[in-house]
Amino acid sequence: MRILFLPFILFSTLFRAQDSSESIYRLWYDQPATEWVEALPAGNGRIGAMVFGKTDIERIQLNDDSMWPGSAEWDNPEGNKKDLEQIRKLLFQNRNKEADALLVKKFSQKSIIRSHQTLGDLYINLGFKDVKNYQRELNLNTACVDVKYIADGSKITQKVFASAADQVIVIKFSSDSENGFSGKIQLTRPMDNGQPTVITTAENNQLKMSGEVTQRNGMFKSEKTEILHGVKFETRISVRNKGGIVKSQADYLLVNNVKELILILVSNSSFYHDDFKKINENQLKLTARKSFDELLNDHIADYQKLYNRVDLNLGKNLLDSLTTDKRLERIKSGNSDPDLEAILFQYGRYLLISSSRTGTNPANLQGLWNEHIQAPWNADYHLNINLQMNYWPADVTNLGELNEPLFDYVDRLIERGKATARDNFGCRGSFLPHASDLWAPAFLRASTAYWGCSFGAAGWMMQHYWQHYKFTTDIKFLKKRVYPALNEVAHFYFDWLIKDPRDGFLISAPSTSPENQYIMANDDTVATCLGSAMDQQVIAEVFDNYIETCRLLNIENAFLDSLKIKRSHLRPGVVLGSDGRILEWDREYQELEKGHRHMSHLYAFHPGNYISKDTPELFNAARKTLDYRLKYGGAGTGWSRAWLINLAARLQDGNMAHEHIQLLLKKSMYINLFDAHPPFQIDGNFGYTAGIAEMLLQSRDDNQILLLPALPDVWKNGYVSGLKARGNFVVDIEWQNNQLENATITSIGGGKTKIVYNDTEIDIQLKAGEQFTFRK
Repeated sequence: MRILFLPFILFSTLFRAQDSSESIYRLWYDQPATEWVEALPAGNGRIGAMVFGKTDIERIQLNDDSMWPGSAEWDNPEGNKKDLEQIRKLLFQNRNKEADALLVKKFSQKSIIRSHQTLGDLYINLGFKDVKNYQRELNLNTACVDVKYIADGSKITQKVFASAADQVIVIKFSSDSENGFSGKIQLTRPMDNGQPTVITTAENNQLKMSGEVTQRNGMFKSEKTEILHGVKFETRISVRNKGGIVKSQADYLLVNNVKELILILVSNSSFYHDDFKKINENQLKLTARKSFDELLNDHIADYQKLYNRVDLNLGKNLLDSLTTDKRLERIKSGNSDPDLEAILFQYGRYLLISSSRTGTNPANLQGLWNEHIQAPWNADYHLNINLQMNYWPADVTNLGELNEPLFDYVDRLIERGKATARDNFGCRGSFLPHASDLWAPAFLRASTAYWGCSFGAAGWMMQHYWQHYKFTTDIKFLKKRVYPALNEVAHFYFDWLIKDPRDGFLISAPSTSPENQYIMANDDTVATCLGSAMDQQVIAEVFDNYIETCRLLNIENAFLDSLKIKRSHLRPGVVLGSDGRILEWDREYQELEKGHRHMSHLYAFHPGNYISKDTPELFNAARKTLDYRLKYGGAGTGWSRAWLINLAARLQDGNMAHEHIQLLLKKSMYINLFDAHPPFQIDGNFGYTAGIAEMLLQSRDDNQILLLPALPDVWKNGYVSGLKARGNFVVDIEWQNNQLENATITSIGGGKTKIVYNDTEIDIQLKAGEQFTFRK
């Protein structure tokens, strides 16, 4: 291999990564959506829409990330330190089934229904039925949904976009007919258990819809609980028209013979603003000063600052003449489509940009898009894989600032979790549950121990803080955001650990492996144990990262000294069983579901990096563990398959990873490319995007950058530009005939790293803005 070192400042690659996207990607169809999971999503991080593209009565389902019932009124459960000690005593006596029951009884608020909800629906009655040459598309490069067709001999066009720049959703209809078109515009919202949820009025070319989010079929502690209060909101639509007239009726607008119709939608809530109606008024005044083209151009410019940082091409674009649904059908028939795989990668980035922006709430189980009053799993925040997976692609695909809503939310959880840690468990620091919602309650929820009584969530969330620092090398972030959060979680686990009477190691107890169970020698099916693999791995990582954070910040204190001692006595989280697999629980129990969808005992392999090729015995054990799960039907759900793509990439097995890309597309994809759990969960989309990045680029805490570590045979030629590596490097890679052609590493802030490609290793040190390039 010929190595070319460029020891001078060169910004061309950095410019390319941040300011251009060469591949034009889209989702497109030759018919309107008939179901919600066929509609196309738009979003500005806070508000969004699902566009159906119907020609008779167009439906645009509306979203707001703060549409939640209730408030922060629910208290922690009754359990206390004495109850915890009793549960531990039961575990020591091998009475795990009783421990499960007592854990739920004392420390869980049981089943809860308090859901993120739809904002409502915008209906535009166009009345077109005799339609030809129909096309509907989502352009990922511009974040616009476009619909066009011929109706009654005239060309009709529709464009929809959600602008973060102006905090509006814009819908434009136009016709080249001399008589234009006529129709009816309505804003509605579904009933809540038969009761109206909004009041809609129309006047002066505006529609107004206002209401308060309720949950009349709510549930708390597994008991029906009417929730009759919640976030208040107002949605307004201002109408502009060319030609024809617009008439205001009581609660709808009529348009007659209009050649161009522009709808400007604003929506705000009491969660973000005390005077949210005034905010709506101000936003409409500001947008009134802008033409449609100005609104569009400002939207595209704002969006492309993020989207254009990364470009991916996995081969020739030969199938774009086929609609997206037909391309999916080809894959189900056994064909591969690398170009569609690249589209799906960028679609994940598009969805994250559209559902997570500075100042918004983080992406939930459905990102932002939800048509329900009572959504599946409340469309809330699950912290035992799902919320974390939502943000796996953020740093590596050069969208690091989109992590901010996640950190803001977890900081709120940590504040509420301090009371949970103190009152329920008698511990310092903060406890985070496996699931929460907008109001950030930190209590356990679920009527069964295996599903909802997880103790690793806080540590897993701390990994995101730490890894964001590793990607950015931002010492200010380390000091102001990482250390305060990590300090609270480290204190909790420090106090939480107890000595295992069987071997003297420190363990987490009670402990579970999320959503999984095992069978004891007495045939009891149980969830709790004395130190699950995941808990032990997570706590070790928290302690290690806390120690390293203190070193970087020159912090020395008695707690740190004590923590180092406890770390040395912590039972290893990676223990091999008699067959060479990594144990999931504290001992080698019989497994209830050998192909369980969660692979929590592989946390140290991914998303952690304790296990790698540098630990060959453990690396081989990770493969055996995966092979065993798959043998018995593992990775059946969309997000689980996405996790498996990442795990296969860590195994540096590109063909295995691609096999599961194919299976994800065959089994777990709606035609609008939303991940099908089923039903829709957005984590599979985000996990997939992270997995593609992981196949092309891996970076580790020990300053190594691995180029093309898991390139599958089917991706014969291609390139990627703008991916981020730990150490604050931007990486561009090009390959031909499945071999690296060239790669350029740009240092943003200066630093050293080791470049690894196959058996070649190169140590480099760059100043800020310098690049290193090597070619085949």
